[in-house]
Amino acid sequence: MEACTAMKIDVPELVEKVLAGSRVHIARALTLVESSKPAHRELARELLRQLAPHTGDAIRVGISGVPGAGKSTFINAMGTKLIDEYHYKIAVLAVDPSSSRTGGSILGDRTRMGDLANRQEAFVRPSPSGGHLGGVARATREAMIIMEAAGYGVIIIETVGVGQSEVAVAGMVDTFLMLSVTGTGDQLQGIKKGILEIADVVAVNKADGDNAGNARVAARDLSIAMKLVSSDSEKRRVPVLTCSAYTGMGLDDVWKAVLDHRAYLEKDGSLVRRRVEQQREWLWNMVENEVLESLKTDARVQQAAEKIEAGLGTEATNALDGAAKILQIFAERVPELPWAHGEMKAGS
Repeated sequence: MEACTAMKIDVPELVEKVLAGSRVHIARALTLVESSKPAHRELARELLRQLAPHTGDAIRVGISGVPGAGKSTFINAMGTKLIDEYHYKIAVLAVDPSSSRTGGSILGDRTRMGDLANRQEAFVRPSPSGGHLGGVARATREAMIIMEAAGYGVIIIETVGVGQSEVAVAGMVDTFLMLSVTGTGDQLQGIKKGILEIADVVAVNKADGDNAGNARVAARDLSIAMKLVSSDSEKRRVPVLTCSAYTGMGLDDVWKAVLDHRAYLEKDGSLVRRRVEQQREWLWNMVENEVLESLKTDARVQQAAEKIEAGLGTEATNALDGAAKILQIFAERVPELPWAHGEMKAGS
């Protein structure tokens, strides 16, 4: 946060520079909205408020995949293609609830995104989690506003965590792309039904060389699995494609499937409804995270919680009574909390 504390933050100037696409000021804006310091709360809120009207046109794509599917190599190849052949500016944001300090595996994955990370038309950024998935979603949504306002036409959200991170990302993007890969035994091994249910496009990566035939078999198996997941014949059929990030084969088809899905959403008004639903989810995400953060950081609540926790298992108290006591103390503290006076931190 040194960049923000070392100088006075001029929000109108920062907005102007972000809209002009200044990489230095984009990075400064991202650092500002990630800050949890009280001095930066209203500044970040005002920044996002002024940038928001300049967003909404970007293509938002979430990418997840089974271990070994080659997400970073795929994003590197696809992102480079989108820059060189489709003339997009690309922003890559990583969602990783496992690490709030290192940014998770994207720091290591940058070596596999070397071509993309070194391009002026691309911006690669991890999203700090604050130690929980809700924090990841918050930071990523705010980063999306900044990157869209800065003129990045394609926003790629990469999930590097597991479990609910895929669901969180699906709630932020227009199209959720699941990468798979061939393997020994059951081709569907390791793929959760829940991920198949939220996938809008499926691609079997590494379909090159001697593995090309296996990739076609895997794609066939996945097509059958997708039909079993959704038996509604009226619903859009999720395309299952093969591609190779190494040779570039099939990448154009995958991108066409992404654009076709967006056109499908636009045609029947689903894109607008999806964006509204995302705003609703974000609203409650902000409310829940602010309450949880206050509950976990308030000194008086924490003092009481420590005593209650120490008494668990000794018959001095039990979880039911202890929870009621903590909530009672928290309720007493609510009128004194910053957000009770309209001082809520930006986007939290």
